[in-house]
Amino acid sequence: MKKLIIPFILILVLILSACGNTTKSQSVGDASEGGKSKMITYQSENGPIKVPAHPKRVVVLTGNAGDLISLGVNIVGVDEYAKKSPLFNDPLKDIPAVSDESLEKIIELKPDLIIGSNDNKNLDKLKKIAPTVTYTYNKVDYLTQHLEIGKLVNKEKEAQNWIDDFKKRANTVGNEIKAKIGEDSTVTVMESYDKDMGIFGDSWGRGTEVLYKAIGLKMPDKVKEMTSKEGYYMISSEVLPDYVGDYLIVSKYNDQENSYQQTDLYKGMPAVKNNHVIEVDGNAFMFNDSITLDYQLKYFEEHFLK
Repeated sequence: MKKLIIPFILILVLILSACGNTTKSQSVGDASEGGKSKMITYQSENGPIKVPAHPKRVVVLTGNAGDLISLGVNIVGVDEYAKKSPLFNDPLKDIPAVSDESLEKIIELKPDLIIGSNDNKNLDKLKKIAPTVTYTYNKVDYLTQHLEIGKLVNKEKEAQNWIDDFKKRANTVGNEIKAKIGEDSTVTVMESYDKDMGIFGDSWGRGTEVLYKAIGLKMPDKVKEMTSKEGYYMISSEVLPDYVGDYLIVSKYNDQENSYQQTDLYKGMPAVKNNHVIEVDGNAFMFNDSITLDYQLKYFEEHFLK
């Protein structure tokens, strides 16, 4: 009888230790495996923060929805401006719009990760709902921002692969465009708001990153000077000709008033006379995430080279 007891105890020990290991590996494994979700430490701009290794329910309060969609990350709540982009119509079709003020709505969505902006309200309250990582707009350049999102959701390799590929494609398109319009041709990007207008620097969405950084086109000196501080500059329509280069990119919205385009002042600008105006959908061009950048690159390729 004693001989039987010893092997039985050994088997019991083995089973228990195996169970222990299973429990352990589950606790650091994927949430879908039934255990506690594995956490990783992300080095955010505010220091290290523990986040899920494989986030399953992400609320995005910034303009980075496209980065997450392209990386295959599930979004459960999104900024209202992202909902306006026609590029995200399908992936965000059933996703509710939320803001930093709709805390109850966010709680109901049961997020396991919240991506916010450094100037969001209620950040302390958001942090109690789920791990909350914030970014400061333009603190890092647009490609680094995509890489940071990749690191945050544990998809750094995929993010880096897209960046490398985008750079190659943009370089090719840039060379073709410069060969056609000339190395020294200048481009201005603008938007109209009632009686005021905004002109944009090289990192304010609206295609500016693609035009000035990825493709390498030049902006007029005056635009460069006036946008260097804030990234954009507000002007009145009367002085628009002082800022418009050889080419003009006009970011338009359905609900805006565009009567300035019928004025002699506008029609008299060389860019307009030479048919060097490219109009874009403001909602599709607003962001600088990977999906939007791909779309902008293709759009500029088609319109500059047609």
